[in-house]
Amino acid sequence: MKLYLSGHADRYALEQLQLCLFPEEPMEYCQAPFRGDGAVSKLSYGKQYLTATARITRNGVSTLGVQRLALKKESYALRRRILQRAYYLAALPHLPAPPPWGALSGVRPTKLSTRHLLGGGTAQSAERLLEESFFVTPARRKLCVQASLASVEAAALLEPEDLSVYIGIPFCPSRCSYCSFVSQTEGSAGRLLSPYLDCLLREIETVGAGLRRAGLRPRTLYIGGGTPTTLSAGQIRLLMEAVNKHFDRSRLIEYTVEAGRPDTIDPEKLRVIRDLGAGRISINPQTMNAAVLRAVGRPHSPEDVERAYAQAVAAGFTSVNMDLIAGLPGDDPEGFARSLDRVLALDPSNVTVHTLALKKGAELFTHREALPSQAAVEEMVDHANALLSARGYVPYYLYRQKYMSGSLENVGWCRDGDLCLYNIYMMEELSSILALGGGAVSKRNLPEGRLERQCNPKYPKQYVERIQEVLAAKTALLEQLTTDPKESIIRE
Repeated sequence: MKLYLSGHADRYALEQLQLCLFPEEPMEYCQAPFRGDGAVSKLSYGKQYLTATARITRNGVSTLGVQRLALKKESYALRRRILQRAYYLAALPHLPAPPPWGALSGVRPTKLSTRHLLGGGTAQSAERLLEESFFVTPARRKLCVQASLASVEAAALLEPEDLSVYIGIPFCPSRCSYCSFVSQTEGSAGRLLSPYLDCLLREIETVGAGLRRAGLRPRTLYIGGGTPTTLSAGQIRLLMEAVNKHFDRSRLIEYTVEAGRPDTIDPEKLRVIRDLGAGRISINPQTMNAAVLRAVGRPHSPEDVERAYAQAVAAGFTSVNMDLIAGLPGDDPEGFARSLDRVLALDPSNVTVHTLALKKGAELFTHREALPSQAAVEEMVDHANALLSARGYVPYYLYRQKYMSGSLENVGWCRDGDLCLYNIYMMEELSSILALGGGAVSKRNLPEGRLERQCNPKYPKQYVERIQEVLAAKTALLEQLTTDPKESIIRE
């Protein structure tokens, strides 16, 4: 769909909303007025009011949306809000039903409700904010605020000297067709594993020393990927012993290792992970339908998932997350419901329900055969939300992605308070994140909620070749953290 802006240049806000509302229509940004189908967003200043107007024409039918803002209240955030609201109101007559997230286009809708709650608002007023400002539907308003309530609890556990540490292992035994992460398959890049691990151990030592100088302490630690259990038991031991040696774990309240692929899990690896301090793992089936597993390129079986889960319980893990994806090729609402039932029969403390996102780096982006309809995916997600809630699980973190089926969301559900704090701190950007390894992105929190990002080289080979640059950059970042004033976690 064409998009032309008049009187403003806030292209990103409108493009993202257009992508959410009309995901099947190619985006075409126009620098001059056009005739025919497309969208025009206009901003104009009067004596007292700022007026946002949107006109959307599809199949020759034009609709209009208008929003006003008093000039004395003008701010960047409110200006963007009326632009999006006007566009949404113009789009609504062209849509089969009101979209779940209304005029919200961002990947972190909970940041609005979390900030509102931390500022003294109530759950009821947070829901009103989402309804009145962005037309979010009742079910999504409730889901969003429930997740934000968990974020408020998680924020209360942080002191100014706390941060989170992420360690990335960008290797997998094979590549799933929906995956767009920077991850090397074991067969094509197995020779890189050993030198990669050597460089990662050096980065761990450098960061550990810098944290001690800065007087900062890890509150949560997350080893993710890729698939960290692609490493051998001996390599996992080397990695986790280095973590224990160089990081002060006196403030650590959560230590997670992703063991996402059941075909990489065995009792020896699980014993090493448990004995060296990790109390939480992820075992991710994505689906319990054997045909769908084959369709997305995962060579394990549903029975492998059940075996791996039993081995984790035998190794002493009581905090286990399991991921499912709604919208995989060949799946349908009945099959997804059976997968969810089979996962819940294992009694995990934590279940994350993802909605399939078609990313440009994934095979599925160009080969979309047998994908369920948006209506079918919404049925899957709504069923999961209802069943998990009925079984005593509560949502604790939530985010959205580009190219997500039905413009829905990913939600982490937990039981008995067994949430993943790292995911909350990372997604809500409540504290600084120090990220180690290839493709890792550190986030340094600055006053007024601003972030400064530092990116490690994207690919494992680059990471190994440029490790001296990585260590120098981390040393500089840690020196900045040493001199930064420690700020309160609660921000208006």
